[in-house]
Amino acid sequence: MNHVADKLHYKQDYPLSEKRPDLVKTVKDRPLDQITLEAVMNGEVEADEIRVTPQTLEYQAQIAESIGRPQLAGNLRRAAELTRVPDERILEIYNAMRPNMSTKEDLLGIADELENEYEAKINADLVREAAEVYERRGRLKAPEEDQAEAQLEEMSDG
Repeated sequence: MNHVADKLHYKQDYPLSEKRPDLVKTVKDRPLDQITLEAVMNGEVEADEIRVTPQTLEYQAQIAESIGRPQLAGNLRRAAELTRVPDERILEIYNAMRPNMSTKEDLLGIADELENEYEAKINADLVREAAEVYERRGRLKAPEEDQAEAQLEEMSDG
């Protein structure tokens, strides 16, 4: 029975590294059994190659669903999307998402970027939802704050 065509299940497939190592691959499609300390020490495997892949996170999401953990599955799918976003940009977005740090337009721009540049639709929808919630709760940065900051920067540069 090919579990990949079906959804993975906790009882048959978890933990993946033991029960389905054939499914776990590096970002360069290297099988899990080729990731050894010796291979790392010899430079055959680079650090960025052993990052989690979107596919492995999807498998983990399927396993989470199989035990009735839809929220965890959703988190894993959002994480899978974010593997395509550079770490530095994730940190910038994280800071922009803090209350009173961004205007609604800023957040909607981030959502568009996530969706269009990184194919991160689930995360884009989350940022759009946050923009709406922040607006209702008064947690958006006022547009005039941006103008005041720009003016202060101009004065300090001159």
